[in-house]
Amino acid sequence: MTDSRERRWRLMLGEPASALQPSLSDDDQRMDQALEALYDTDPSQGGSSSRRGGLGASSPRLTRWLGDIRKYFPSSVVQVMQKDAIERLDMKQLLLEPETLAAAEPDVHLVSTILSLNHMIPEQTRETARHVVRRLVDQLLRKLEQPTRSAVTGALARNVRNPRPRQREIDWHRTIKKNLRHYQPEYKTVIPETLVGYGRKRQSLKDVVLCIDQSGSMAASIIYSSIFGAVMASLPAMSTRFVLFDTAVVDLTDQLSDPVDILFGTQLGGGTDIRKAIEYCAGHITRPGDTTMVLISDLEEGGSPAEMLKSAARIIDSGAQLIVLLALSDEGEPYYSKTNAAKFAALGIPVFACTPDQFPELMAACLSRRDLQLWARANGVKLTRPERGDR
Repeated sequence: MTDSRERRWRLMLGEPASALQPSLSDDDQRMDQALEALYDTDPSQGGSSSRRGGLGASSPRLTRWLGDIRKYFPSSVVQVMQKDAIERLDMKQLLLEPETLAAAEPDVHLVSTILSLNHMIPEQTRETARHVVRRLVDQLLRKLEQPTRSAVTGALARNVRNPRPRQREIDWHRTIKKNLRHYQPEYKTVIPETLVGYGRKRQSLKDVVLCIDQSGSMAASIIYSSIFGAVMASLPAMSTRFVLFDTAVVDLTDQLSDPVDILFGTQLGGGTDIRKAIEYCAGHITRPGDTTMVLISDLEEGGSPAEMLKSAARIIDSGAQLIVLLALSDEGEPYYSKTNAAKFAALGIPVFACTPDQFPELMAACLSRRDLQLWARANGVKLTRPERGDR
């Protein structure tokens, strides 16, 4: 076994593996201590969450630990360790301290925890909490804004073209240029086999409604939805509405310019009335043929599932496009109501989970009214199927 492999096994297994590498460098000792504080259980506690090293109850010790893991581990590992510390050591209360939050690495799980504690955050910590959320929002915007703009703008550009213009709508300069290959020398003219029209002028080409469940399991979806909503709202050719719901419906469209304000406007947890949210959104659909509604929910309806499905069917019957995302996150297959998902699918509504990286192309496919079954297959997305009796 090489020294490098021995070192990795020693750090992974902790003190019981000291025979592999009896002495550690100063940096390795700090790494080992950081891992021990989080993962080494006290055998006398029967493997419970009490730690031999432990992070303690004091903010300075925890802050030093957060600083150490950021120094010695890559960002992706830091995020996993922070998540484990929050879940295994019940550090939620400590995250309400400004010093702790300032030392943490922003990630979706940490921000989800902050949002779930929003009503408990003391005034002296609130500004630090907003700063942490802002850092994550800025990171996600840098990653997702350009792909979203490119995909959505490309889809909208195809809608701007007027393939069947009336005579007064023909762009003769572009029509002649496009048909130069059809020049007829004997007639000394161009035969325009393809007409190119001026784009139809209207305030917005497409309307998008993002309707997001704010139950506790949907925190990551809300974070990503707020980013995409803000980007789409900034496109002049698109009208974007942003709605959150539990048993009440909150329209945050006027806050789309700042995703941080949206996130601090959430109230994670509580009941769910999907029907009420669908009905609210239906009342704001004025151009069904140009509207895509995205319902992001685990479909755990607290009211009547039958009435929920009737409301969804009315959206489809109006000519609007409705899709259901069971999650908008990187966290694998989500928990959701399989029965309700199958019933939505039986109505012809695409139902699936989606990663943030896939969402821009999904919206482009929706705006272009492409076949989402084909899009899903091409992108390795598993669609929910109707149950046999619902077909």
